[in-house]
Amino acid sequence: MDVFECIFSLKRYTKFSEREIDDRIIGVILEAATHAPSAGNLQEWEFIVVKDKEMKSKIAEAALHQKFLEDAPVLIVVCADLEKAKLKYEERGERLYSIQDTAYATMLLIVASRALGLGSCLVQAMDEEEMRRILALPTYKRPMCIVAIGYPAEEPEVPPHIPFENLSWLNVHGERFEIESKTIVDYIKKVLSKMRKKKK
Repeated sequence: MDVFECIFSLKRYTKFSEREIDDRIIGVILEAATHAPSAGNLQEWEFIVVKDKEMKSKIAEAALHQKFLEDAPVLIVVCADLEKAKLKYEERGERLYSIQDTAYATMLLIVASRALGLGSCLVQAMDEEEMRRILALPTYKRPMCIVAIGYPAEEPEVPPHIPFENLSWLNVHGERFEIESKTIVDYIKKVLSKMRKKKK
């Protein structure tokens, strides 16, 4: 699947089939995540792959009772090594770069999952201390989010998005970056259509 196709078709999947995911596919997704950019190339992210039913149930409870997590074939908990981030960048590394860098890696997990025909759901709400206890994390490793991954059991709608021209400025805040989003979307559709024809 083309990268733009992946991005523009991202959805929040909360219902998964019982079909298992091959470990090699999980490996591809994790490998993709490690190609994310990071401050000073620190790569302070870590990934905990959870497939055990009982563990998933505990994580669902710690994620403020989000029961659908129990039914996902795989959960990937993205963590940050705060000591690693702090070593080079001190407080800014610990409090900011660790969050930014793990977010980049998480995004690649989600895009790679979609590219491989899987659905995913990002979960950020959690009791952090309980999650740390469940996963046996040392105090300097922080659980940042959970990505539920599986083969979709349904196709939800693509959620609405604020048009980029309502969020984008040229040179300084307040000066609009003027392009019609419809024109951009039409252009992307044409490019994707051409790419599909070439593949055939």
